[in-house]
Order: sequence, then structure tokens, then C-alpha cells
Amino acid sequence: MFDIGIGELIALGVIGLLVFGPEKLPRAAADASKWIKQIRGMAVTARKDLADSAGIDFKDTVNSVKGLADYHPRKLATSIFNDDPDETAPADSSATKKSPAFDPDAT
Repeated sequence: MFDIGIGELIALGVIGLLVFGPEKLPRAAADASKWIKQIRGMAVTARKDLADSAGIDFKDTVNSVKGLADYHPRKLATSIFNDDPDETAPADSSATKKSPAFDPDAT
């Protein structure tokens, strides 16, 4: 989510020590984490309320997007060049046997 490296974390720690001091820094960090949890909870609640009021079912949306995976070029090419027309393209090619490679010169 955030692209923060170790250098940025050290810089934030030093700035926190300068602003809050070593006595108040742990309490300030705990308060900040509580605020972040509350904001995330409010965002989840707002998203659920919006989806309920709009009548959107995210499960149907996710399933329709997953259905688009059938149109992936590699999967389409595998189903076209497969020897057995009844066999569907494997969902996970690493778990099943590999189909023979297509050779245009072989007849």
C-alpha cells in the first residue's frame, strides 16, 4: 500500500522523537494506530452502506470478472490447438499435464 523504505521509517522515528519526545512517543504511536483502525472501520461500514443502498452484489461482480479469465490469449490458444476437442483448457497448467507444443510443419 505505502512504498516506505527503511530510510523513511528511520527519518519518521527521528522526527517523532523530536516532536513528541521519548516519553510521549509510544503513547502518540498507540493513539495514531487507534485512529487508523477507526478510520478503516468507518470506510468498511461506508462501503457496505453504499453497496446496500445501491443494490450492488459484489459477489456477482467478482464472479463476472473471474469469468473473463476464459478469454485470456494463452488459454484460448491452448483450447484451439489442443488435440482433444472435448478437453477444456486446464485452470492451473502446473498441476496438470502439459499439452504438446504446436508445430506447423508436422502433419
